[in-house]
Amino acid sequence: MNLLKRRTALAVLGAVAAATMAGTAMAQTVTLRLHQMLPPQATIPARALTPWAQKVEAESGGRIKVQLFHAMQLGGAPPQLFDQARDGVVDLTWTVLGYTPGRFPKTEVFELPFMSGSAEASSRAIQEYVEKYAADEFKDVKLIAVHTHGPGLFHTKTPVTGLESLRGMKVRGGSRIINNMLTKLGATPVGMPVPAVTEALSKGVIDGTTIPWEVTPALKVSELVKNHTTFAGREGLYTQTFAFSMNKAAYDKLPADLKAVIDKNSGIETAAMFGRAMDDGDKAGREIAERAKNNIVALDALETQRWRRTASTVETDWINEVKAKGIDGAKLAAEARALIAKHTK
Repeated sequence: MNLLKRRTALAVLGAVAAATMAGTAMAQTVTLRLHQMLPPQATIPARALTPWAQKVEAESGGRIKVQLFHAMQLGGAPPQLFDQARDGVVDLTWTVLGYTPGRFPKTEVFELPFMSGSAEASSRAIQEYVEKYAADEFKDVKLIAVHTHGPGLFHTKTPVTGLESLRGMKVRGGSRIINNMLTKLGATPVGMPVPAVTEALSKGVIDGTTIPWEVTPALKVSELVKNHTTFAGREGLYTQTFAFSMNKAAYDKLPADLKAVIDKNSGIETAAMFGRAMDDGDKAGREIAERAKNNIVALDALETQRWRRTASTVETDWINEVKAKGIDGAKLAAEARALIAKHTK
C-alpha cells in the first residue's frame, strides 16, 4: 500500500510539474529589438513601426515586447540594416532595399521611373509581386512586409522648371536605379542614405534631393530648400522600395501562438498600412512646405512627357542588366505595372 501511495504521489507530482512547464511555455514572453535609421518623429517610425509594435504587443497579451531603436542607435550604417536582421544582430529591421545595390534585382523593378503613384496601392502591389516573383531574394529572413513610398519628386535650392534647369545640378539619389535616372536626366547624382540629406544640403554637398514629401519634415528639407518640383499624372518620377524583416531564428523559436501573432501582422495588409502611412505623410509634408510659402513647381503634361521619354532608357538599361542574371525584366516590369493597376482604386 505504501508503495502504491508513493507511486501515486510521484505521478501527481509529475503531472503538476508537467502542467507547470506547459503553463510556463504558454506564458513565455519575448522581447524583440527593432532597429531603423530615421528619427522617431519621422513618418514610418511614428505612423507604422510604433503602431505595428503596439498591435503585436496587444494581440500577444503583452507576451511580445517590441523595443524600438531609432536613428541607428544600435550601431552600424543604414546599408547594413537588412543584414543586421538576417544575422541576428537585432530581431527586426526596417530599411531601404536600394542601399545595397544589385542585391534585390527583381524587386528593383518598382524603382523604375514613372512606375507607381499611391504608396498604399504600390505597397499592396509590391507585396503580392515579391510573394509571386521575388521570394527568393528574402529567403534569409522572415519577411514581415515590403512597401514603397508615394510619388517621387525633387526638392532643390534653385527651381527645376524643366529638363534644362536640372542639368549639372548635384542631386542626392537613394539607389542605383535612381542615380542612373538622374544621370540620364542630366543631373550629377550623389548617392547617400536619407539620414545624410540634411547635412549634405546645409553644407552645400548637394543642390537638391530626391525624397518623397513624407520624410521632408524629419529632415527639415522645407527649411533648407525652397523649391519643390512635381510631375503631371498619377505616377511619380521615381520610388524606393523598403523591407521590414525579422531574423529567422528569432521567429522560429517563438511558440506557435506567438508565431501566429507575427504572421497575422505580416503580409499584404501590413504592407498597405505602411503605404497608407507614407501617403498620409506626403500630405503632411506638402502642407508644411505650403505654409512656409515655398515654391511648388507643377510640371505640365507636355513637360512631364519629355521627362518620361528621357528617363525611359533607364528601364531598358535595367532589363539588359537583369537579363545577364537570367531574369526576364520586361516580363517583370509588365507584371509590376499590372499589379499596381489591380490595386489602384
